Amino acid sequence: MPGLPLAAWAYVCGVVALAAGLIATSSYEGMAWPTLVVLALLFLVCDSSPALLNVERARVSLSFAASLASAVLLGPAGAALVGACAIVNAQRSISPVKRLFNGAQFALGGYGAGVVFDLLGGDRFRAGEVGWVLNVIGPFLAAQVTFMLVNLLLVAGILLLSKQATPCELLGDCGQLAFGCLGYGMFGLLIAGLWSSVGPYAAVMVALPLFVARWALEQSRAKQQAYAATLAALCQAVETKDYYTRGHSERVSRGSVMIAREIGMRSDRVEAIRYAGMLHDVGKLGVPTKTLQKNGPLTDEEFAAIQLHPMRGLEIVRDIGFLDEALEGIMHHHEKMNGRGYPMGLVGDEIPEFARVISVADAFDTMTSTRSYRAARTIDEAVAELRDCAGDHFDPDMVAAFLRALGAHGWELPGAVSVPDDGVAEVAQRDHDDPTSPIEVS
Repeated sequence: MPGLPLAAWAYVCGVVALAAGLIATSSYEGMAWPTLVVLALLFLVCDSSPALLNVERARVSLSFAASLASAVLLGPAGAALVGACAIVNAQRSISPVKRLFNGAQFALGGYGAGVVFDLLGGDRFRAGEVGWVLNVIGPFLAAQVTFMLVNLLLVAGILLLSKQATPCELLGDCGQLAFGCLGYGMFGLLIAGLWSSVGPYAAVMVALPLFVARWALEQSRAKQQAYAATLAALCQAVETKDYYTRGHSERVSRGSVMIAREIGMRSDRVEAIRYAGMLHDVGKLGVPTKTLQKNGPLTDEEFAAIQLHPMRGLEIVRDIGFLDEALEGIMHHHEKMNGRGYPMGLVGDEIPEFARVISVADAFDTMTSTRSYRAARTIDEAVAELRDCAGDHFDPDMVAAFLRALGAHGWELPGAVSVPDDGVAEVAQRDHDDPTSPIEVS
């Protein structure tokens, strides 16, 4: 974590100091040390094998189960000690500062969970008795939510202060992270319920289903990555029609995500619009290359082929089930607010939100990219064009959101285009996504 802002360093130091103070001042009278050692070992094994999610930079630690079991069986002080074991995580890639912070946040989360469990009448001393689990479900769920909130808030704090994420990004990702945390946390109650019957073997018995759950999450993530690779291959197929459009789909996808996050879309919708941006021009696979590359006015038939490419795109990808709302973005990204777009001539709010987002990112990247018939426009020129067309061509709210995101994150312009001088290169004479170069029909 080198290069952290001063405020972030102060935050890390404060979190670590608070956790150390709680551990140092807690009473350990009557602590079941053998139980603590076993749960600490389970915590270390689980914390060293986190589950990766489909959320960028996010992982869910299997150790949630061990932490919550310790909050029930050992109380606040014991849970804090177990959580502090994250400092000695077996993953070598974790820096010392991250280890300290992780240990502190787990200690604080465990301590808070233990306190809430006790305050709500959770009786850990009767664990294993008939009906005990049913009697403590309420306190346990409250403790689980407390543990989750403490961890998420502490992590959110460091990400915000270190400027690694925006509030909108964090809010969008919290749903998936909370789901993973709550799922693993329930294993903690299972460990606690089994402990009085089988003792330390409870940890061993629960370890197997824990790692099966981890494997399932990893499979889901691998499947999602395979989907992304397939979609990227489709994008490359589209871009082989013109050297000048290489990388366009990826940049439109990135710009669409910028807008989506700026307007506060949920993380699942942000992921869907990422795919929609990647595939927005896939329908060009069904348009003759000579039509896309034609220099001069189009015939009515050629213009109709261009207008139909969004519908062809829908036909190509409509059976890819996980795209969902992305299909509307692909279908309608050439609609205009004034109703003069295509293929349906929708007006204003009739245009799906995804399409209104993609059209802004699409036009901006087209304007700031070099084309065979003109040099790339500057960012300032493209911004001015977006503002001029807002309300008539583009949704003003989406333009405003994009400009805010542009000011915060900037824009990586495409590199120089090198077209092979072999007489074979396919080069379009006009880009039909360029709002400054309207299509002409003879």
